[in-house]
Amino acid sequence: MLRQSARALLERECTSAHVRRMMEDERGYSPELWRKMAELGWLGLVLPETYGGAGLGYVDLVVVAEEMGRVLLPSPFIWTLAFAEAIGRAGSDEQKQRFLPAIARGEMVATVAHLEAGGTLEERGIVMGARRAGKGFILEGEKLFVNDAHVADCFLVAARTGSRRGGGVTLFAIDSRRAGITINRLKTMDQTRKLGEVRFQAVRVAAADVVGEIGAGWPILSAALDRAKVALAAEMMGGAQRVLEMAVEYSKVREQFGRPIGSFQAIQHKCANMMVDVEGAKSVVYYAAWAVSNGVADAPLAAAVAKAAASDAYRRTAAEGIQIHGGIGFTWEHDMHLYFKRAKSSEVTLGDANFNRELVAQGIGL
Repeated sequence: MLRQSARALLERECTSAHVRRMMEDERGYSPELWRKMAELGWLGLVLPETYGGAGLGYVDLVVVAEEMGRVLLPSPFIWTLAFAEAIGRAGSDEQKQRFLPAIARGEMVATVAHLEAGGTLEERGIVMGARRAGKGFILEGEKLFVNDAHVADCFLVAARTGSRRGGGVTLFAIDSRRAGITINRLKTMDQTRKLGEVRFQAVRVAAADVVGEIGAGWPILSAALDRAKVALAAEMMGGAQRVLEMAVEYSKVREQFGRPIGSFQAIQHKCANMMVDVEGAKSVVYYAAWAVSNGVADAPLAAAVAKAAASDAYRRTAAEGIQIHGGIGFTWEHDMHLYFKRAKSSEVTLGDANFNRELVAQGIGL
């Protein structure tokens, strides 16, 4: 029922024409559709009922995320979810009351600002400083590739309050309109995703803005990003599934040498390999969703495996989809290139397959 209701809304509201409008739109997403998503409970799906959420798990969220990926929904959903995860896991009572109900109602868009010039997703990549100033801190530095930075109401910012060589990462929940914050839009290959560069120039933050304990922010951020990986991987699988369906449909109607191209073994092999990719990765993603929902010990490894599998599967599937469509698949008018670009941008978001496999190798002691 959840999948049916999600597909009904998204196929009606997020057509190819809508996606292309959002590519040109300054905001990059539809506030009206965002509110409808909130009304259906999607924005609070995994939030506690105490704060206006549904109290469900990531297996339920995967179902909705797949449908989002199926239609290439331009939306700040995943990063707002990651922000909410960090607040829910480590925020103060005041922070939970302030942020979580507003997110569940669709009244707030949030994002995570953690990547820097070094480009690494590891703890050592966070070098932006937060120096003491009375009871609060002053932030100086910049964050790169911040998703939906230009429309976010609030940032979850990771900065160093201790040594750059060990520990000392602290998380701050900061209003995006605070004095000293400058946001510059970045040009992206995938125009359905909006990225920004966020500069912090003598930005004053209070002790009340700290999420969790000072200097102990990395485990909180890491757990939130693991859950974002699962949601992103699920979205990728929805897109890959749709690419497979488009390729199969096209192979039945496109004729060459007097017969449908789907009758040729070369095309059949491509479609079969695409299905193996999609179905195999889906199984991994659903396990990871169960793992993070139930707090099992290998949840971080499961999230990394899911992201690696989804990255490989979506990239290969989208590339084969273009090949099966032939010349029309390369044109701006056809939607296949939109899926290919989304596959590529999602592949490198939160680490590509090689990065996440390295996390798994480290996690099992290899």
